[in-house]
Amino acid sequence: MFYDSFDAWWWPFVFIFLAGTLPTAIWRWLGVLLVGNIDDESEWLVFIRCIATGLVAAVIAQFVFFPTGALADAPLWLRLAAALTGFACFLVAGRRMIVGVITGEAVLLAGFLVVVS
Repeated sequence: MFYDSFDAWWWPFVFIFLAGTLPTAIWRWLGVLLVGNIDDESEWLVFIRCIATGLVAAVIAQFVFFPTGALADAPLWLRLAAALTGFACFLVAGRRMIVGVITGEAVLLAGFLVVVS
């Protein structure tokens, strides 16, 4: 099955869904099956959590300091302000991720409209 297998308007969306979901879903299900009986506070899971957190932090830092696309048009101070405001609101709201994400996006979009436009 390839990207140009079908000539329908909906096919690119189905293809992206399948190509994005299947490779990761397999590993997620294997992870659930294999670590179901491991203690949450075991040294291995703490180590894996540290690695996962470090990877997420690295991706966020890459978006802030070395952006590509339209985000590169925003000045560094605006990207930093959006990230820090989003993080602060995440903490204030009781570690609710959606609050931090929406706040960071709102600051970035508002600053983008004022500064870049």
